[in-house]
Amino acid sequence: MAAQETAFASGASQNADLRRRNVPGLEKGDGGVRDGPIEVDMKKAQHKSTFIDVLDKWEVVLAPLIFTALSFFTRMWRIGLSDIVTWDEAHFGKFGSHYLKREFYFDVHPPLGKMLVGLSGYLAGYNGSFEFKSGEKYPEDVNYTFMRVFNAFFGAVCVPLAYYTARELRFRRPTVWLVTLMVLCENSYATISRFILLDSMLLCFTFTTTLCWARFHRLQHKSFSVEWFAWLILTGLSIGCVCSVKWVGFFVTALVGLYTAEDLWSKFGDLKMPKIVLAEHVATRVFGLIVIPVLVYMFSFYVHFLVLENSGPGDAQMSSLFQANLKGTDVGKDSPLEIALGSKATLKNMGYGGGLLHSHIQTYPEGSTQQQITCYHHKDANNDWFFYPNRHEPDYDPEAPLKFVGDNDVIRLIHGQTGRNLHSHTVAAPVTKADYEVSCYGNTTVGDDKDHWRIEVVSDVASKDRSRIRTLTTAFRLRHAVLGCYLRAGTVNLPQWGFKQIETTCVKENNPGDVYTHWNVESHVNDRLPRSDPGSYKSPFLKDFIHLNVAMMTSNNALVPDPDKQDDLASQFWQWPILHVGLRMCSWDKDTVKYFLLGNPSVYWTGTASLVIFASIIFWYLIRWQRGYDELSIADIDHITYSGLYPVIGWFLHYFPFVAMARVTYVHHYYPALYFTILSAGFCLDWLTQKLPRKAEWTLYTVIYGVVIGLFVLFRDIVFGMVGPSEQWAHLGWFSTWRIAKTE
Repeated sequence: MAAQETAFASGASQNADLRRRNVPGLEKGDGGVRDGPIEVDMKKAQHKSTFIDVLDKWEVVLAPLIFTALSFFTRMWRIGLSDIVTWDEAHFGKFGSHYLKREFYFDVHPPLGKMLVGLSGYLAGYNGSFEFKSGEKYPEDVNYTFMRVFNAFFGAVCVPLAYYTARELRFRRPTVWLVTLMVLCENSYATISRFILLDSMLLCFTFTTTLCWARFHRLQHKSFSVEWFAWLILTGLSIGCVCSVKWVGFFVTALVGLYTAEDLWSKFGDLKMPKIVLAEHVATRVFGLIVIPVLVYMFSFYVHFLVLENSGPGDAQMSSLFQANLKGTDVGKDSPLEIALGSKATLKNMGYGGGLLHSHIQTYPEGSTQQQITCYHHKDANNDWFFYPNRHEPDYDPEAPLKFVGDNDVIRLIHGQTGRNLHSHTVAAPVTKADYEVSCYGNTTVGDDKDHWRIEVVSDVASKDRSRIRTLTTAFRLRHAVLGCYLRAGTVNLPQWGFKQIETTCVKENNPGDVYTHWNVESHVNDRLPRSDPGSYKSPFLKDFIHLNVAMMTSNNALVPDPDKQDDLASQFWQWPILHVGLRMCSWDKDTVKYFLLGNPSVYWTGTASLVIFASIIFWYLIRWQRGYDELSIADIDHITYSGLYPVIGWFLHYFPFVAMARVTYVHHYYPALYFTILSAGFCLDWLTQKLPRKAEWTLYTVIYGVVIGLFVLFRDIVFGMVGPSEQWAHLGWFSTWRIAKTE
């Protein structure tokens, strides 16, 4: 009974002789020994058997070493051939430069991968001065080859990771080799690993997470052992790393989470399990699979903030208080602390990724047709506003005693460049029709009560005194004195007539917790007030962490296709599984070393077909089960679930989000999902060939090996670089959508 429970927990078959579900390398005769004639020399036969046994014993070491050596060759041979900035090296190389110069920047991806790019530059002796303009030639002082090799390392180790994952999924040796070979000979994996990009790191940590999950599952019969704990912690660390490179990592996290929920639910239904043991299982998984990944993810941002201590191009995405603590910034430096009437200031929206209150001479094309009000991240004179008294008070007199602005005061805000008043009325906003339009209207003498705004202080990190608002530290809302609505700059962008800047409206709902209605003074000029250093107040890490992540999410969602612009590199989700398109990574001039991002047809099409085949296998056994056949053991069902179903779920989790999302997509977005189709293909072949004679099985697999390797070799030039006119590779353009040889 104990042996049966162990088999069920580990997923191993209880009938190894029938299904041959032994660990690859331990299967008797799997090396190809055939029965010889009775008259064969017994001593020679014994020697041959010993040799095969040695190979079987050491296959687990020798095979991955050979595969790994080939992987390093395919990922790194001629890696420095092209000496120009290729494709997205223009982005990620530049981000690496910011780390070396310690300049704060903003990007839609978490920082770990880009910090590793920066590390590669540091190890290469690069000083961060190169601008990484697309298509520009690398200067002699930038060791781009080393930086690419550093990046390619992550792509190369994916091959041994695939090998060991296939073993943990209990595939037989021919299938283990096939899965490894498909990863090794996947042209797109080899190509994208050869440049300064994040994708090889994303793939690497996706592979490590899958391996750790598979190994952890196989140790369920050793719960709470040292090895079990070790693989649980490694799974958590890997989840943290993959999510810290790109948010696509949350999809493999969802796979592990789904498995964990299913596993705990099964344990919950085991009435023989003591409640304290069940609680321990829950607690260890919360710690290993939630707490550790969150800590790793947060730590990557902590280091990000720690390294990027200088002012840079991404300052405006962060809060004013955060910016004030950067070296070299103008925000808050020498600004008077307290705001008075007559002060000139810029107002920063405190929403996630919020910009500066802005106006310009252009008017709304409809509605009131008055001067536009927007929110804008770029810093210029159109962001300047003067604090003025309301129309029921005496006009501002620079000779009169200072009057400070505080909570519940009613003021006017006058645009510094045009002299018009910040104004609102019952005209619908241009995009968000439920809100009121905000405009610039009149001047210092012309206007009405609809130019009045009441200040409502929300909080102040410097003082509990609300009688005066302070530069950087005071968060306040602006309530329209007549309409009762609140000035708000959300996440909606205006059309091209508004330069796609952030729509600013007056929202009718009174929601004090809406941070998009919160504002603070970012910069402040008033010659009548003493200068101070409001930036001496620190912005809390947790607040900055949340602020940056929401800003990243907002910006990522804004990456939608531009209907007015044709993107020849973009592709649709339906094109990926069938390998309908590729992607040119650089100029197609005859003097340029050209790279084309296209997968191995045998890998892609086999993987996609396996999804259908797996569904057919499930349907077949469901029909037979309904008809009363009981041919599958518990171990069989376990194997189908964890070695077959979970890879298919992994593909779905990595693929379907790109079907649903509206953002612009490219072929490389499919690469993590592709790995799970490879595992699915491995399962289907492993399952369907389990009863074949040994010789027929190896013959079939050898043919498949040959096709996979042959197609990689055929398409090798798109990986290693095409030198000369692209017409030389016209024979590779199997379909018109594979624009390998076309010059347009």
